[in-house]
Amino acid sequence: MRAATLSELARASGRAIPADLPFAPGMGLAAALAKFEFTLSLMQTPEVVARIASEICEDAALDGVSTLEIRFAPQLHRGAPQDVIVDAALDGTGGRAGLILCGLYGEPPSVLQGHVDLARRRPGVVGIDLAGGPSGAHAFGLADYRGPYQRAAALGIGRTVHAGEGRPCQEIRTAVEVLRADRVGHGTTLLDDPSLVELLITRGVTIEACPTSNMQTGVIQSIAAHPLAQWLKLGVRACINTDNTYLSQVSASEEHRRALEIEGMTPELAARANAYGHAAHFSR
Repeated sequence: MRAATLSELARASGRAIPADLPFAPGMGLAAALAKFEFTLSLMQTPEVVARIASEICEDAALDGVSTLEIRFAPQLHRGAPQDVIVDAALDGTGGRAGLILCGLYGEPPSVLQGHVDLARRRPGVVGIDLAGGPSGAHAFGLADYRGPYQRAAALGIGRTVHAGEGRPCQEIRTAVEVLRADRVGHGTTLLDDPSLVELLITRGVTIEACPTSNMQTGVIQSIAAHPLAQWLKLGVRACINTDNTYLSQVSASEEHRRALEIEGMTPELAARANAYGHAAHFSR
């Protein structure tokens, strides 16, 4: 979201923007996820969803982004039925970006089944995602989402999963072997199991690396310590992503610049990551 748009929407709702809204280094994943509650509360209607989707595309183009995907959880925008919200986002993108519909860890698998239904009828919806993070209090675990993911695979809908974001690397294996993920979000613990490296290489799975966000949520100590360069040297397909722009206070071009600060990173490896990102985009 643009800072100016956030300010405008907050004023219209009579609310003040929290001074500590942006992410801070080492804040932890739970605290980071909680930050989205404020921004989400301001974009509940189809009109606002369409506006923000359009502005994302405009800003990305100005920043030199040529392949863009926007992910969001339409079930959290309660100002209209989900199909209306998704169609508003599609109207806003105007074909300039693909949409990825997110289910959230802990939600019933039926939520993602609904997203598959929405995607099946809308070519502009290119994928599904499982986002957020697991909790011991959740009634559903990662493997419980196999149904909608396998159905998405049968329909040719792209599949990505937030897995191994500072959590046990077994999540990555489940995402790939059980959910048939094409891509894995974050995956920072991949190197904890060398056999997983071989699995991802063999399956051609791409990791969506988010160095700035990973530093802010504390799953890596610093951007320099991110394992992206090691992955690339081992032959893992991985690309560079902002995760988000406003809360992380980073643009795509700045994220790519920061990736060059990673220990062992070279311009050649960064170019390889960029190529992997373009190659791994979802299309229908």
